[in-house]
Amino acid sequence: MTAPPPRVSVVVVSFNTREYLLRCLASLQAAVLPLQVLVVDNASSDGSADAVADRFPRARLLRNAENAGFGRACNQALALAEGPYVLFLNSDAEVRAGAIEAMAALLDRRADVVAVGPRVRDGDGQVEVSFGGPLTPYREWRQRRLVQRVQQRQLDAMREAEGRAATEHEPAWVSASCLMARRDALRAIGGFDEGFFLYEEDVDLCQRLRKAGGRTLFTPAAEVVHHRGRSMESVPARARLEYHRSHLRYYRKHNGRLATLALRGWLLARGMVRLAITGR
Repeated sequence: MTAPPPRVSVVVVSFNTREYLLRCLASLQAAVLPLQVLVVDNASSDGSADAVADRFPRARLLRNAENAGFGRACNQALALAEGPYVLFLNSDAEVRAGAIEAMAALLDRRADVVAVGPRVRDGDGQVEVSFGGPLTPYREWRQRRLVQRVQQRQLDAMREAEGRAATEHEPAWVSASCLMARRDALRAIGGFDEGFFLYEEDVDLCQRLRKAGGRTLFTPAAEVVHHRGRSMESVPARARLEYHRSHLRYYRKHNGRLATLALRGWLLARGMVRLAITGR
């Protein structure tokens, strides 16, 4: 009997997250819709690729000889996607039952929507701030302050985050920790900008999808659990460097020269203070 064509192509990029990756792939098995699962391993050294080949032989596995970065790895899989919808899912995330179906159904109903993101909770059940407005200094300051206060488990911040994630709405971007988009719309804009090695490539992607005429939607009808930052926790200095590089690239592309110069100055000053305090 011939298998039905996939409705959703799921793209999972992995770098040294073996156990979380296996949990991620296991969570996909509850999906009712036919899926194509594409795993791109970015030269992991923890046996991730072999574990996927052994335990999930139906997944298509791409083994990179080096860490190609998140955006480039996603584009490798996007080129092979057969489903009309593509779900980018972090290797340290797990989809809850019905989440994939809810996002696909929303795209089925809303021809004007090109990308959708679910409500995201951390491993303790707390809502993450996984969507937002265009990145500007003031908006970033407000969002960063909220994120930090949620991480500190301040009750008013936790209530605010829960409130923001309680209703369907149209933000400027949704996090690529779990983001479903129309395959043709993604290909029309060239997928992710591979100049972003890691961080803010999802904000840039949503910005370009919106400029091309599509809408980005957040929905609490779907939910995932995200064990944040597992890929880069072993290399924090590299993670910090890539975040700053991506930050500057985003500002150059979308916020203009003056804002970029201001950000560069602020990052330099912050780095000098950090160096003086910690010596690194």
